[in-house]
Amino acid sequence: MSDKLTQDELRRGSPIQVFYSGNNKSFPTISHAKGLYMWDTDDKKYFDASSGPVATNLGHGNKNVLKAMKSQSDKVCFASYSVFQNEPNRILAKNLIKLAGSNYDQAFIVSGGSEAIESAFKLARQYAEAIGQSKRSKILSRSASYHGSTLGAFAATGDPQTEEIFGVMAKLMPKVKTPFSYRLPENHDVDSYARECLKDLEDTIIEEGAESILAFIVESVGGLATGGLVAPNFYYSAIREICSKYGILLIFDDVMAGAGRTGTFLSAEHWPDASPDLVVLAKGVSAGYTPLGVVLAPNRIVKEIAKSGGFLHGHTYVANPLSCAIANAVITEMLEKNLMKNAATLGQYLKTELKNLAQDSQIIGDVRGKGLLLAIEIVKDKRTKEILSNKARAVYRLLEIGIEEGLLLYTRKTSDGVYGEWLMITPALTITKKQVDELILLLTKVIKRFEKELKDDGFLNTSEE
Repeated sequence: MSDKLTQDELRRGSPIQVFYSGNNKSFPTISHAKGLYMWDTDDKKYFDASSGPVATNLGHGNKNVLKAMKSQSDKVCFASYSVFQNEPNRILAKNLIKLAGSNYDQAFIVSGGSEAIESAFKLARQYAEAIGQSKRSKILSRSASYHGSTLGAFAATGDPQTEEIFGVMAKLMPKVKTPFSYRLPENHDVDSYARECLKDLEDTIIEEGAESILAFIVESVGGLATGGLVAPNFYYSAIREICSKYGILLIFDDVMAGAGRTGTFLSAEHWPDASPDLVVLAKGVSAGYTPLGVVLAPNRIVKEIAKSGGFLHGHTYVANPLSCAIANAVITEMLEKNLMKNAATLGQYLKTELKNLAQDSQIIGDVRGKGLLLAIEIVKDKRTKEILSNKARAVYRLLEIGIEEGLLLYTRKTSDGVYGEWLMITPALTITKKQVDELILLLTKVIKRFEKELKDDGFLNTSEE
């Protein structure tokens, strides 16, 4: 804990932010929210440009979701899955499987993204045991990635900084190269480096022993760990082919990219020949109205586990009736208001406007993503792609300026910034063209203000490009 923290800030029962900030920075207190806007207790208005941490896909205060929440709470909020089935769970499973397409037959409902990742890993492991492949235990992931904060999910997360602290507590899993598209090794373009990453995947499988590899997990569209990264199309079909060749399960982490955010319900729909064996969803499925996570699986996997005695894994809030009822209302809203199409259409418009902003900015080096899962990369020099000094506190200072200017952004310096720094630009799927324009105006103000600070503090050249 920073020595900046005073006794008052460390008082018993202090706000949770004291655990995260490590400094004496105070945050506003939320009062209420509606749509894409939030207000603090001083009645200051904020534009939510990130949907929290890419969660509130419908915006705040949706009347139909709140009505469904109240209706279910009047009936029953909790019923243990070990004793009861419940109708909201049945409906949600059917809705999810219908939206997911013919490759998936079952939906396992838990209470969050990290929990769902853990569930997928254990499902894969038990499947391997059930079919006589007990040597398979390793989860491959990419060198820059984020798959959750629990120890199992963390073990498959590529983040050197957190590995240094928590690695002694977990069995770290092998990592393979990440197909970056902006900051590339010498003598590589985007396509050639993606092929290098594919070679590294296959080489790692052979080196580790294919018979020991259980699964390969990827964020098809990058979240906070890679800032909206999208690989070339051939990369996705190739990882599918490699996994199939060696009998390895392919898992798509769609915690951020799923539930319509990229313009399709599952991100894999953008690459039909790259269908994963398991898909993990969270965040947007319940749109921030309740904690919820999902594992989608085919019967060819589930039936083997069922025959072996059932899934040896569970959580208290599995198939929670209240959460399932809320998620059903969220899905209904998304479909009735055609929000996946809106994410695709306005996502493209927002991306174009962000690129226009980048043209006029000294510090926006790249704009990337798909649908409304977008990010802008912050650099010191757009020509060299040099990263700003740690002393500039770039993304954290942008977050602070955003709060001051009434714009809520989502960022964290992942992997201690070794791969770069970015802001996630991920507004609710309900956003309008007018609101995109409003977002851009606010973001422009934030970027320009930070650029001036950098120049004044000597972190940025004063000459224009």
